[in-house]
Amino acid sequence: MQLTLDIPDQYLQNHTAIQTAQQIKLYAALLMFQSGQLSRGAACEFAGVDIYDFFTACKQHQISVINASEDSIEADVLRFQQRYN
Repeated sequence: MQLTLDIPDQYLQNHTAIQTAQQIKLYAALLMFQSGQLSRGAACEFAGVDIYDFFTACKQHQISVINASEDSIEADVLRFQQRYN
């Protein structure tokens, strides 16, 4: 699917249209990942970046890459301990 956006030229001053489009896709993917609308893999695909670049962008924008509740993490730790102790 193709989506067309009209962006005033003044916002493309130091970037090409392609660079701006890539940045908008990354920002959209970050926001949808942060809000739980996309998984990490889907966000990477949406943005057209690999997982390492996506994690770097998450770090730059202070977005946690672990979207698990405290209870879920505690349950995982308990299962791990039971299995390996």
